[in-house]
Amino acid sequence: MSDARDARLHLAPPHPAPPHADTSHPAPPHDAPLYLEPRLAPGPAALLRSGGRLHELVDALGSPLNVVLPGQLAHNLAEFGAVLRRHHLSGRIYLAHKATGSSALVRQLAVTQAGIDAASLGELQHALGAGFTPDRVMATGPKDPAFLWLAARAGVTVHLDGPAELEAAARLVRTYGLPRLPVVLRLAEFETSGPRTLSRRSRFGTAVKALGPLLDLLGRHREALDPVGVGYHLDTTSADEKAVALEGCLRAVEELRLRDFAPRAVDVGGGFGVSYLARADQWERYTTALTEAVLGRRPPMTWGGHGYGLRVEHDTLKGALALYPAHRPVAGAAYLDELLRRPAPSLGRPLGTLLLEGLCDLYAEPGRALVDQCGLTLGRVLEVREDVAGGPPQVRLALNAGDVGLEEHGVLVDPVLLPRAPDAPPTGPGPGPGPVGVHLMGNLCLEADLITRRIVLLPRPPRPGDLLAFPNTAGYCMDFTATRAQRHPPARRIAVGEEGDTWRWCLDEQYWPVTSDGGT
Repeated sequence: MSDARDARLHLAPPHPAPPHADTSHPAPPHDAPLYLEPRLAPGPAALLRSGGRLHELVDALGSPLNVVLPGQLAHNLAEFGAVLRRHHLSGRIYLAHKATGSSALVRQLAVTQAGIDAASLGELQHALGAGFTPDRVMATGPKDPAFLWLAARAGVTVHLDGPAELEAAARLVRTYGLPRLPVVLRLAEFETSGPRTLSRRSRFGTAVKALGPLLDLLGRHREALDPVGVGYHLDTTSADEKAVALEGCLRAVEELRLRDFAPRAVDVGGGFGVSYLARADQWERYTTALTEAVLGRRPPMTWGGHGYGLRVEHDTLKGALALYPAHRPVAGAAYLDELLRRPAPSLGRPLGTLLLEGLCDLYAEPGRALVDQCGLTLGRVLEVREDVAGGPPQVRLALNAGDVGLEEHGVLVDPVLLPRAPDAPPTGPGPGPGPVGVHLMGNLCLEADLITRRIVLLPRPPRPGDLLAFPNTAGYCMDFTATRAQRHPPARRIAVGEEGDTWRWCLDEQYWPVTSDGGT
């Protein structure tokens, strides 16, 4: 990796509170600025303090620039591993590859004991090429013939979405004389046996009501397919629904065993969440103020009065707030721990205990939770324009909404201002030094190209040449929606790591988790 010395510039903190503050804060005054301070782990926080070095990297590589921190993965993976040990469970944590396009993060994960969930042919090729052996790869998602062919040839575990995929996988095994293929049956639309029913329709998986016919079909392909487990992946953050699904999977395991199969795992999918904000009180104050603004009880807080799902009809508030819960008291590995502690809806005993007694391994597929704090996106300020109507200044950046998809995923969090010359007084429109609200505009000639619709508070007025750092974008927000619209180049990506007082970096695609002497 290239040598990039940390200038250790002592910048002012991005907000009045320290960047990795916890939620134990006294209630702020009613008129306090509506900051949404990012939660920053020590690694990203230290990187942001090297502001001069980040400016040099953007000067050399362009804006926008994505920066990933592969070293953070070990910490996140250890937290999930600790949950398995706490519940005395065996199993494996699989990264949901679709959460990141970074080769550096995938290659770094390959040197751990984790697995990877590939949901396309390209992701499967990438995972195998990054160093994952087939026994640590799971093929999920809709599968075209090429994807299923490579999965079967490589012998990775295949999540079967339904009868058609089951038949196709068995046919490939027979046609090419392949070894028996390990498969997981993806199930959906679970229900409790008691008076309370929780069931969610899905276009993926086989409804549990159709499990019998699916197992009949599986029995006819016994010599080709080895059902090593069952699983689910619900598009919800509801722990109640996931508890119903997990209990339903345990029943399905018993059905398989009654038919002389030997399943040994339950896959609980992903959806464990990330807490993007450092302070719960800021999130509560902001959402309360947003509601008041939609009701007209305070000035607008967004471009064009956008309500993020809220609206007023006949003086009555309607709709629901369509935002990611940016501060979550329980997220990531802690969410998985809480799920395993929950009583099964029908059986009434902890789900982790039932897994243990059923001799079941636990598989989980975190996406953003496993790459939490593993990256940030940098964008350069191009112009600061005064609003002639008296509104907040408009800040145009050398990136667009597709380059930093926080808003696309409903995530509201403040960027961190990295001044070009930290000691120089700010210039440009807006009030003097102190908090200033601005609109963040992208570089596309589209009215809709807003980095975020909300008015963002910065600790001082920005000026051309400054950088805005958008934290915690490695999971989905960094490149999931990136395009080449209007022939703007997509963000380049680099991997960085701190070694003593030095930051070392290389292009993402050139990163391999080995030292100069060939060790790991």
